[in-house]
Amino acid sequence: MQWSLPHIPYPAAKSGFWTPVTSTLNWCEEDYYVTVYSAEVVNAFTNLLFMWLGIRGLLSCRRNQHDQIFSVALWGYLVVGTGSFLFHSTLKYPMQLVDELSMIYTTCLIAYASFSYRRSTGVRVVLAVSLASLAIFITLYYHYLQDPVFHQTAYAILTTVVVLRSMHTMETTLRPRWRHSREEDRIERQKKGLPVPSKEHQHYENVRDLKTLKTMWLMVAYGLSMFLGGFFIWTLDNEFCPQIRRWRHVVGLPWGIFLEGHGWWHIMTGIGAYMYIVWGIWLRHCLNNKQDEYHLRWARVWHIPEVIRTTPISENGVARAKKST
Repeated sequence: MQWSLPHIPYPAAKSGFWTPVTSTLNWCEEDYYVTVYSAEVVNAFTNLLFMWLGIRGLLSCRRNQHDQIFSVALWGYLVVGTGSFLFHSTLKYPMQLVDELSMIYTTCLIAYASFSYRRSTGVRVVLAVSLASLAIFITLYYHYLQDPVFHQTAYAILTTVVVLRSMHTMETTLRPRWRHSREEDRIERQKKGLPVPSKEHQHYENVRDLKTLKTMWLMVAYGLSMFLGGFFIWTLDNEFCPQIRRWRHVVGLPWGIFLEGHGWWHIMTGIGAYMYIVWGIWLRHCLNNKQDEYHLRWARVWHIPEVIRTTPISENGVARAKKST
């Protein structure tokens, strides 16, 4: 196989500053071939995307006054990226635990946000204790087994449950046909002494919610395609590692970087996970009937979405209506 583009020959793998390797995993990227201070350069530095998006999300939560639980989830997202950076830089077992277990803890936080909404205090306490106990069990059992398959299975199950729950909540909240019929809703509001919306206003809400639902499903499809695509590339990286390493040496640097499958996993899951958190923020505002106070800024599919407050905030932190111009 000939390669005509200019390239630098791949340096040989060697021992590095953090030798010996103590982690139970060592990926297809060769160790310390660029610098003695980073065991897996591409796998480490692709986590900078997590760090950038995590900081971006935290600033957005503060600026737009999103629910505090999402700030906590974004801190967890930031810890995942930081832990993965340290793990791939050192290939040390303690850093591996920081990387992998923070994924479990962050997913448990998002599960709490999803299942605790509008529940009684007692239910929220039971849910918090149950999820904390589950996280502790996974931590201790994984440390005992030291089997990556157990961690990957636990993470996949947790993520699937949370995503399916959010899909169900999204549909039953926004899809007009799954809500009360118009007449039932009017009667219920009359009994409670609440203002009854006009037919014109009800039609406006239905059109608005269907438009929101369509965009949310696009977000779900995009996020899932990122996750599944990243997992597919990661699987190929694991299954065909010897062949892929030979190809890297043929094409040399920098072209061999694009054949680092685990690095692509970081990039694609980083985008997918961030997309899910933004989706959760927007869904929470819809559950709080604040669709007219917030909007999703997502001009193009390849842009990073953000939930923006439409209603300005006064100096005392209270929302106020926009002045007409």
